[in-house]
Amino acid sequence: MALMANRRSVMTLFSNPTDSWSHRTRLVLAEKGINIDFVDVVDGISSEDLLDLNPYNSVPTLVDRDLVLYDSRVIIEYLDERFPHPPLMPVDPVTRAQFRLALYRVERDWYSLADEIAATNDRRASNRSRKVLCDSIVSSAELFGAKKFFLSDDFSLVDCTIAPILWRLSILEIELPSQAQPIIEYMETVFSRPSFEVSLTELEGEMR
Repeated sequence: MALMANRRSVMTLFSNPTDSWSHRTRLVLAEKGINIDFVDVVDGISSEDLLDLNPYNSVPTLVDRDLVLYDSRVIIEYLDERFPHPPLMPVDPVTRAQFRLALYRVERDWYSLADEIAATNDRRASNRSRKVLCDSIVSSAELFGAKKFFLSDDFSLVDCTIAPILWRLSILEIELPSQAQPIIEYMETVFSRPSFEVSLTELEGEMR
């Protein structure tokens, strides 16, 4: 995957081509128009370079000259500060804290459940996780309908984090009910962004 970028960079991102955590990082990179080299790390196949850089051997891992970062939240906040235009977090400390809390909740409530569904072969357990995830997403419908993007009129790191989960609803076997119309409209808005299309790997493009 190549980014259509106009900024010189010596960055490298170790990224799984189907992983939500990697996807949100690629979406931030696409929003910023950052030129970067991608190294695909497929499940079950270790990269010797990654092992040398990251003691956890996890993705995403960002290498920026002598700096190595290997937590996706740390990476996306670093990218937003290192490349401040367009800004993906509010300047106001109170609103910024609210956005960080939203990031925490999406990671804890949605990402963890999506990971559980993908990781288990126990149909009963996966169905339970599926129902909890669907209910949690649907319960947020009013928030999705309040503004153009989540909690804001401007696209943010929260949207970069939410979008990969919503993109994967089909493969997670989750179908949103009619009362989730604001979420469906939000998905149409976000998925049509050029940056979102750029952020998709070939395998992610086949998910919907």
